[in-house]
Amino acid sequence: MGTVKSKNSDLSVRIGRIRLKNPVMAASGTFGYGKEYKDLIDLKKLGALVTKSLTLKPTQGNPSPRICETSSGMLNAIGLHNIGIEDFISEKIPYLKRIKVPFIVSIAGGTIKEYQKLTERLDDLSGIAGLEINISCPNIEPRHKSKLMFAQDAGLTYKVIKEVRRKTKITLITKLSPNVTDIVSVARAARDAGTDAISLINSVSAMAVDIKTMRPRLANITGGLTGPAIKPIALRAVWEVSRKVDLPLIGMGGIMDWQDALEFIICGATAVVVGTANFVNPLAASEIVDGLDNYLKEKRINNINKLIGKLKI
Repeated sequence: MGTVKSKNSDLSVRIGRIRLKNPVMAASGTFGYGKEYKDLIDLKKLGALVTKSLTLKPTQGNPSPRICETSSGMLNAIGLHNIGIEDFISEKIPYLKRIKVPFIVSIAGGTIKEYQKLTERLDDLSGIAGLEINISCPNIEPRHKSKLMFAQDAGLTYKVIKEVRRKTKITLITKLSPNVTDIVSVARAARDAGTDAISLINSVSAMAVDIKTMRPRLANITGGLTGPAIKPIALRAVWEVSRKVDLPLIGMGGIMDWQDALEFIICGATAVVVGTANFVNPLAASEIVDGLDNYLKEKRINNINKLIGKLKI
């Protein structure tokens, strides 16, 4: 006899005030604004979509070459290339509202004041499910005195999230960096400052060399490593933070299929973000939703929340 499957399985999860019909989100910078994928995937299958990180003014990012393939991953130094907040509001938000999927706007800045201004501008708008506070991009030069990414210092993290929190009641998701010695302390600082959730991890600082030219393969020299190579690092970070910080976690880093996604959930993630996989397989996010649903049915588990943080030690 074949495996008997349960008839119903509930994939819905909650991140702050955001209710997702499933825990699978499309990552910032890897999915455009949805329109680019609409002929390839049923966008309504997504739990949520995270936009490309926005800055106050349009930026061209770093010079090319700024992407290269590596062993089990991808190295990029895009440098927050984006259309700026005003064009995003006028050109992209109308479409994002029409697709009927929760969308989370990712914002980035070099100073606390920039994060404040971005938040104030977006707080006036309807339809935005949440804000991803990207304080961990490894490919830009910080403009504050310490010259560290905000996410590399618990005190700086607290300051920026505290000021953003003062400007809005929208669900805040703080995006953390793996390029630290103690990610738990930074997560605690974000929690204490008022974030509703934490996403981790952003890309791992890395580089690659062309042995023919003996030059770096990226014009920026270093970039952020993503893809399967960083999954073990990301899993460890999610597990460590989940044990010490009582907030919803959004896991990311090398998720290529539903089995990868399930590992993050078992380690403590409430939701997962699919990034590099979208470049390899545009159907990845959709297939992960189906895979998680089938797993629950086969195991006769009626709610995916029952699996969150169930790592056996």
